[in-house]
Amino acid sequence: MIERSSFLSAVAAFGTAATLAPRRALAADTFTVAFIPEVATTPSSYAAKQPLVDMLSRAVKRSVKLVIPTNYAATVEAIGNDSVDLAYFGGLTYLKARKLYGVIPLVQREADRQFHSLFITSRPQIVKLADLRGKQFAFGDVNSTSGHLQPVKEMLDAGIDPDKDLQTRYTGNHTATAIAVNGGSVDAGAIDETVYRKLVEEKTIDPAKARVFFTSRPFVDYVWVVRKGVDAATAEAIKKAFLGTTDPAVLDVLRATKYVVADDAEYEPLRKVAERLKLL
Repeated sequence: MIERSSFLSAVAAFGTAATLAPRRALAADTFTVAFIPEVATTPSSYAAKQPLVDMLSRAVKRSVKLVIPTNYAATVEAIGNDSVDLAYFGGLTYLKARKLYGVIPLVQREADRQFHSLFITSRPQIVKLADLRGKQFAFGDVNSTSGHLQPVKEMLDAGIDPDKDLQTRYTGNHTATAIAVNGGSVDAGAIDETVYRKLVEEKTIDPAKARVFFTSRPFVDYVWVVRKGVDAATAEAIKKAFLGTTDPAVLDVLRATKYVVADDAEYEPLRKVAERLKLL
C-alpha cells in the first residue's frame, strides 16, 4: 500500500540536511546550492558536480557551497529556512516550494518541457500497466515527479489503484529503484528517463534486466529556482550562466544539452495533477 506520508513528516527525516545552518549563521560571502537527491548521493557525486560549482561561483562572484540533503522534502525545507539560495527541484518539489515559500523559477533543461517517466521491469510477463496487478512495485521518493506523481497518475488512468492493486515500496531515489528492479528484488518500478539512460550508459544496470515496458505521457519536470530573498541581479547572472553554457562537463553532470527560461505557468497542468492526487 502506498504510504503517502505528509510533506512535513518527510521533513522530520531531515538527516544531514539538519546541518544546514539558517542564512544568518552562514558566511556572508557563501552562496549555497542544493540538489534534490534524485540519484544516489556519494562523495563521488559531489566531486562530479565541481564544474557546475565553478560555473556558478563565476556567475555570482562568491564562494559556492554544494549540499545534497537526504530527501526531497528536506531540500524544500532548506530553501524555505533560507539556508539554501539556489536549488534544483523536480516538478513536484518546485510546486511545494513555490506554494510554501514563493521560490522563483529561473531555467530548466529543454528536455524538461516534455519529460517522461519510464516503467521498468525484469519480469518477461510484464508488458503493459495492467500486468502490474498484484506485483511488487518501487517508487523513488514520495515527492518525486517522475518517480512517483506521474507514475501514479498513469496507473490510475489505466484503472490500477496503487494503494489496492500493488505491493509498493519507496527506494528514496531513481538509482535505488533501477538497482532494485535490475536485481529482481521488486517486479517493476518507475524512474526518471535521463537517469535511466545514464545508468545504462555507465553499465550500472542492464537494460535487458531493467527493461522499459511503458513510457508515460510527457509532463514538465526539473527546474532551477532561487529563494525569494535572492537579489534580481544575482538571479539574472545565474540565469545567463545556464542559458549560455556549452561546457560539456557542466551539461553532462546535469544530463542536459541546452537550457531555456522557466515559467511558473508551464507547471499549471502538473499542479492540477498534484492537487488531484493530494500530493500538494
